[in-house]
Parts: sequence; structure tokens; C-alpha cells
Amino acid sequence: MVTPDSGTISVDGARTSDLDPVALRRRIGYVPQDGGLLPHWRVRRNAALVPWLLGAADADAQADAALQLVGLDPRVFGDRWPRQLSGGQRQRVAIARALAARPHVLLLDEPFGALDAITRADLQESFRALRRSLRITAVLVTHDLREASALADRIAVLRHGRIEQVAAPDALLAAPATPYVAELLLRAGLR
Repeated sequence: MVTPDSGTISVDGARTSDLDPVALRRRIGYVPQDGGLLPHWRVRRNAALVPWLLGAADADAQADAALQLVGLDPRVFGDRWPRQLSGGQRQRVAIARALAARPHVLLLDEPFGALDAITRADLQESFRALRRSLRITAVLVTHDLREASALADRIAVLRHGRIEQVAAPDALLAAPATPYVAELLLRAGLR
């Protein structure tokens, strides 16, 4: 969605600058912070968006399967409007929409940030279970190091657009590579 200022980005070994951006977007699941549901579409249609855009004959069935994956019974929630859902349910629908076409990569931009603590913890646990069962590559953006430590296999700490450190959570906590990472861990209460 954004052209890089420098460097390269590759997906499955191909530089994104060499790929059709629309086709690329449809191969990658994306969950924005606010969920991004279309308010004038019912839940099932929101979840079926990407399969429908890809021309899948069974887009509704893919949406129902994805809704089931995120813990929403499509018979109960499929015909509801987004405004009839709680914040956590809307985020579950957004995750279902991102998963419905079975992407290999899932990008999540602070998907749990605007939720209350109980809903956030429930969704984080659901997300952990989904990653285990689907074996999907997920890139999760968060400002919460506790969340990153709980959900990630590897954490990349960024500062002013540059990578300070990339490590498994235990390694990051045990050996911060820079004073910034050490201070960040200290302020997050992780050191």
C-alpha cells in the first residue's frame, strides 16, 4: 500500500516492486487496527470480500469457515451488521476476512490495541491458537512489548524506521542489543 523510501521487500522470493500490487494485496491477509469492516455489508459479506474479489464460487462458504475459525458461529453472526457486534467481535470478523482466502502471510496492525483488557486477552489467546493450527506467517505490529513477547516467535524492535534488534523473545529479554532496547524493556516492566 506504500512505496518504500529505500531497501527492498520480497514476498515468496519476488520483489514487491515487480509484482502487480492488487494481486499481491489479495494474496496477503491484512487486519487494520480498527478492523476496517464495511458498515453497509453484513458480517458474512465482509468476511467473504477477498474470496469474492478472487472470483471464488464458494466465497460465502470460505467466509463461514473463517468465521468459525475465529470463534464466531456463522449461523448466529453471518447476517448481523458490524454495528450489532462488540469491538472484539468486529476484530474477529476482520481477522476472519483476512483469513478467508487462506493467505500464506497475515499482516496485523495493532489489531488488539483498542480493546478492553479482557477482550484483548481473549483475542490474543485465539490468535495464538489460530497461528498454531494454520501454521501461517504473521507479522504483528504492536507498541506493547508484553504482547509481542507473548505472541511472537521473533521480535523486531524498530526505532525511527530502523531495526535495533531482531531476536526470539527470550533472547531479546536476556540480551538487549542496544541501550534503546534495554530502556524499552525496562519501561515495559520486562527487566
